[in-house]
Amino acid sequence: MKKVERFFPEINKIYFIDTYTLIHIINGKGSIQVDFKNYYDWKEKAIFLEKGQYIKFLSEDFEVRRIEFFSKEKFYDKDVRVLFKHLISLGYIDLLQCEECNKFLSNTTISQDSADIIDISSRQWYWQNPFNANKEEYQVIFDVKECIDNEYVNNLKASDLVELINHRGYNAQALIKNKVGLSVKKLLDNKKLNEGYREIAFTDKSIQEISYNLGYKDDAYFNRFFKNRTGQTPKQFRENFDFDNRDQFMQDIQELLTCYHTKEHSIGFYADKMHMSIKTLSSKVRAKMNNSLGQLIRLELINTAKLMILEGESVAFVAMKLGFDEPSHFTRFFKNYVGCSPTDFKIKKYNS
Repeated sequence: MKKVERFFPEINKIYFIDTYTLIHIINGKGSIQVDFKNYYDWKEKAIFLEKGQYIKFLSEDFEVRRIEFFSKEKFYDKDVRVLFKHLISLGYIDLLQCEECNKFLSNTTISQDSADIIDISSRQWYWQNPFNANKEEYQVIFDVKECIDNEYVNNLKASDLVELINHRGYNAQALIKNKVGLSVKKLLDNKKLNEGYREIAFTDKSIQEISYNLGYKDDAYFNRFFKNRTGQTPKQFRENFDFDNRDQFMQDIQELLTCYHTKEHSIGFYADKMHMSIKTLSSKVRAKMNNSLGQLIRLELINTAKLMILEGESVAFVAMKLGFDEPSHFTRFFKNYVGCSPTDFKIKKYNS
């Protein structure tokens, strides 16, 4: 059983996920936030979220289809969990690379006898193969992830978690490091940090209570761990997240980026517009958006460049419109962030 809804999300509103959900970004330029991380370039992508997560849209021009799945039986399939158990970035299906997914989602009503989008998407996910692993290796990777999700509050060491998995005959520690690029300890720390974010932002529990709930015997150690990873104390993070009130600062900086990023690349320009010093603006952006202002400017440039390239504009024209002195400078910039040249990007998108 499914519930399908097409809507225009409010900017900066937190949408909590109550059941297995597919978020299809039909249109939208800018960033989204899922579980305290910001992501970019979401047009024609399908994002899979599970109960307990949240999504927030950081610009006002998104058009979204939301599909909620109320039958849980399907999600006991271990092949399906790859869509929902996010490790180092947000799991998604690139609809430009999946004709079968596009065909399914083009049906705005999505009838009950349609092909199962979950099966289609899981096959596509394995085809995308983000960790360059085989299916058995993926099962080990996600077994470790589930162990972390279930055991993180019990103050187990990374070696204890690995021992729970190694019965498959794999050296799970080496497999995770090789395929995911992070150690099991780092994944465990990331889980604790994310749960810390959630408790600090969405509850009124004391920092001491939160630290104990996460398995830390000493709240001072949790404070040091949190500040080392985020640059803020837990108290500062709670104040900056501003859950109860829509943060006008985030809306203002996003509107400036949308309006001026093709012409103005300096942080000083945005600081003047916001009537702040460069240092104050940079600190506030990092605290509230978990990213640097320079990176946000570059990401806006990349997103606009991708759209223009796919619309058929020449590299020289795109370079000029985005304020680059030479097409070669733009090409190097694009390749550094996307991993391929503008020409190769266009060929890949239209031949995938």
